[in-house]
Parts: sequence; C-alpha cells; structure tokens
Amino acid sequence: MEIQFDNHDERIKFYELMLERNLKNLPRFPLPDGYRFVFFQKGDREQWINIERSAKELTSYEQGVEVWNKFFGGKDHELTKRMVFIENKEGTKVATATAYYDIRGIDQSGDGWLHWVAVCREYQGKGLAKPLISYVLEIMQGLGYTHAKIPTQTTTWLACKIYLDFGFRPIPKNAVHSHDGWRIVKTLTNHEALADFKPVTVDEMLVMKG
Repeated sequence: MEIQFDNHDERIKFYELMLERNLKNLPRFPLPDGYRFVFFQKGDREQWINIERSAKELTSYEQGVEVWNKFFGGKDHELTKRMVFIENKEGTKVATATAYYDIRGIDQSGDGWLHWVAVCREYQGKGLAKPLISYVLEIMQGLGYTHAKIPTQTTTWLACKIYLDFGFRPIPKNAVHSHDGWRIVKTLTNHEALADFKPVTVDEMLVMKG
C-alpha cells in the first residue's frame, strides 16, 4: 500500500539539510488577492508562535517561547526590518519568514539565512509560500546580502522541494554528511536538481518503531 506523506511528517527519518544560492535573478511570485505583507512589530511574538505551532514547526507554546528567546530574544529592533508576516483581509497573521543570519556565529561567510518559514495549517495550499519566500529573499538582498543559506530537514520535505524550485541547491559538505537525507528528498520529490542522488525505498526512509 502506498503511503501518503504529510508536508511535515515525523515518520520520516530526520536529517539536517542545508541549501544555498546566490541572490541574483530571484524568481518573483505575487501574493494572492486578499493578503498583504507586514513587518514585525513589538508584541508579535505570540502570533509568530501560533503560526509555527499550526505549521507543526513547534509542538507547544512553551517550546515556542524557548525558540523565540534563543533566536530572537532582545532583537525586536532588528526584526522590524527582517521578520515578515502575511496577513489575511481580516488582519490575522497566517504566515511568516525571517531574513536572518547564523545566530551561532559558526558561519563566517556573512551569508544571509532564511529562517523559520511557516504557513498556518489551514492556509497551506493557497499559494502563500512562494510569494513569502521571494519577498523575504528580496529583503535579504536589500539588507546587503549576496548569498543565502536555508537550514531545513527531511521531515519538512515539501518545503525543501519549494527551495529547490527557487534554485537553491544542497551545500556540498551537507550533501556528503546528509547524503541519505537528500536521497529521501529525492524519493519524495523526484526533483531534477537531485539527479545525482539515488532514491531510497519507503522502508529505508521510515523511522523504525520499537
């Protein structure tokens, strides 16, 4: 029986994936009617947590606070130029992404990092993800970055397909370290950019239950 995989599926073996591309000739995707982009304003932490939880990026409110403090704590002034939301016509925030950088300080390249891309569950499939990504990459470009990286994982394989569609490619070192992870994405997406990766079987991509 064929297994249907969710766009965020914990049954898939977890591998960290890293993609990169330069910020020249970015594809553009307009927002559908009835939506608009807005920047972060003080007090938007709760909306950010709600979106990330709805998208299954976070499992609890407490985890959301922990992640927020780790990545964005004390940086409200930066986020007003880096963190973007999509609002619907009622003014409800339904998606978010941030033009950021490596908070660990390990990446010394000066590249921008596209972080915490998420669309509320009930708004997925409405054509919001690609406009959001293209808009935030343009913001990144406007901040002076010429190259971008995206951290992601096999469990969010559909997002990975979108990044590949944008011209992002596996970072060579990550393609080696997470080779089996990229083979999983190859199996799930059959993306032409992953032609050098051999697909895995469904059994090989599933987490083994004890």
